[in-house]
Amino acid sequence: MIYLLMFLTFAASLVCVGLFIHYASRLGFVDIPNERSMHKTPVPRGAGLCFGGVGLLVSLAAIALNLNHLRDYIFVYLAVALVYLAGVIDDRKEVSPRLKFLFIIAGAALVAANDIHIDTLGHYFGYEIRLSPWIGIPFTIFAITGFTNALNLVDGLDGLAGTISLVIMGAFLWIGYVNHDELMIMLSSIFMAATAGFLLFNWYPAKVFMGDSGSLVLGFVIAVLAVRATHFIEPTAVLFIAVLPVLDTFIVMTRRLQRGLSPFRADKTHMHHILYNRYEDVAYTTILLVYIQIAFTIIGVQLRDADSFLSLILFGILFFIMLNLFDQRIKRRPKKRKEFGLVRKILKGKGRV
Repeated sequence: MIYLLMFLTFAASLVCVGLFIHYASRLGFVDIPNERSMHKTPVPRGAGLCFGGVGLLVSLAAIALNLNHLRDYIFVYLAVALVYLAGVIDDRKEVSPRLKFLFIIAGAALVAANDIHIDTLGHYFGYEIRLSPWIGIPFTIFAITGFTNALNLVDGLDGLAGTISLVIMGAFLWIGYVNHDELMIMLSSIFMAATAGFLLFNWYPAKVFMGDSGSLVLGFVIAVLAVRATHFIEPTAVLFIAVLPVLDTFIVMTRRLQRGLSPFRADKTHMHHILYNRYEDVAYTTILLVYIQIAFTIIGVQLRDADSFLSLILFGILFFIMLNLFDQRIKRRPKKRKEFGLVRKILKGKGRV
């Protein structure tokens, strides 16, 4: 039954996105390039309206049939629908970031109301750190909201956010299958199929972009899967499974704070921007980042039962490496050092003017 649902979801997503591309300009779903855009000509934007909607409709049918006891998780699907609605409205009318955050927070609260929240920080030297609901539920809402926005920020190159989402959801599908978790199996498999149908049109050169209706839904679904996965694996392993959106957000916010800027200010300092500036090849940059995601997702799955302290140390080392590796100021530093040395010689009377 799951294979049949995945095939139907993929086919419906494929057809729906194809039709959307044809009618997008009439509906007003077009992305006009600006100074932060990687594309130079108008491109249909908001395909999440199709593949996100297809994923929700198929899920609704599964709930109606009560497949895998999905009626027990009705609040989760209501939350996904709420975030989907916020994304569709934003793609059409461009709402304020504050309003989008309110929608996501409300969705995260619905998920917590379905008794899906983080109740542990993992095992450290053999001891588990448990969280009471008073701490765990607010932390869950914060984590879901943060990751939903993180995936939205990764959506900057053709095929990048969609392919990374496939890799991450694939890992959570396997974790759900191994632990016989109906929600993880159904939620990940249906949205993987819907995303795959969209990606056939989104790979470079993209014929359509997912828009916020796509990136917010995928980010929210992955965040819910990640929270659910903490019931079966160490929470620190989740950091590796969803490594690129998490690291990219941490690195960009750290760099902005170092420069005395707001951590929420929009710019072109994300990992995909820096790699694209280096290689000037969209497809190559996307493939390289996807390979990094695959590698660390596999590491995360292998660390699912490892002591959280060691995993946290490893993630900290990874963050430090990436923070310095993806530093766009490095190219300018040798030149500045040379100029500074020349100035010092002149001031000492030993240089030539």
